[in-house]
Amino acid sequence: MFDLRYHVTSLAAVFLALVVGILIGVGISGRGFVDDVERDRLNDDIAELRDALDAASEREDELERRQKAAQEFVEGSYPVLVENRLAGKRVAILVVGSFDATLEAVTEVVGEESGGRLARVRAVRVPLPVEEVQRILKTRDGFGGYVGDDELGNLGRDLGRELVGGGETPLWDALAPELVEQRAFESTQEADAVVVVRSVEPQQAETARFLAGLYSGVASLGKPAVGVEQSRVVQSAIPVFQEHSLSTVDGIDTLVGRLALVLLLGGAKAGDYGVRDTAGSGILPPIEPLPASAAGG
Repeated sequence: MFDLRYHVTSLAAVFLALVVGILIGVGISGRGFVDDVERDRLNDDIAELRDALDAASEREDELERRQKAAQEFVEGSYPVLVENRLAGKRVAILVVGSFDATLEAVTEVVGEESGGRLARVRAVRVPLPVEEVQRILKTRDGFGGYVGDDELGNLGRDLGRELVGGGETPLWDALAPELVEQRAFESTQEADAVVVVRSVEPQQAETARFLAGLYSGVASLGKPAVGVEQSRVVQSAIPVFQEHSLSTVDGIDTLVGRLALVLLLGGAKAGDYGVRDTAGSGILPPIEPLPASAAGG
């Protein structure tokens, strides 16, 4: 819709410019500088552009009507489509940065709207306090293989796997004082799915390498792993999530985005969903009917 509006606006600007040109041309022709053939050509250009502008405006109106109808459908059907869809599923959430409105939306979707359970939520401090992390790794038995800047990706990968896998988490236990910004829900059970949120600007250097491993780690265990963000962001994290094999959803602050997240966490076809150019898989994954037991029947 936004591309079409831009097109209509551009056509209107060109149309206005041509009208001004005609007016100037008519004035000049009155003094003998523009002949009738040239003036007729300019008039034909205006007529063609007017037709194109009218057609584009009609398409925009049609698109707006369709969007409104789709929004009304989603608003009416959303509670039914998500109810109990995540019943019995445990979901872990990884936040890069601090808890924010995006995390709040995700917890509402998982815990309140779709019947899932939050296994654990960890917010990772960035930029990564590299010196402090390295100091801890050097003093703990069994962690020597993670020491050094070249091992930051491997460190992130194994932390990601521990987050999803649950059970004993020696890396998180050792590094939490320096690595964890905030945390909630501390189940030790394995997660059935994981959501990733980035609440800070893109990171560089050592932190970027660490995060690349972390994203890859949470996506490496064969569980649904979804990176999400809100509709309006300064710098999108979607391309980074995609690079590291996460499914993605833009617009988690909309009902369509929330529905896409629930479907993905429930096992729908992995992909990139939403309304931006990065949503190569469409707006929503296919919606499969729930088994009668999950639907409460």
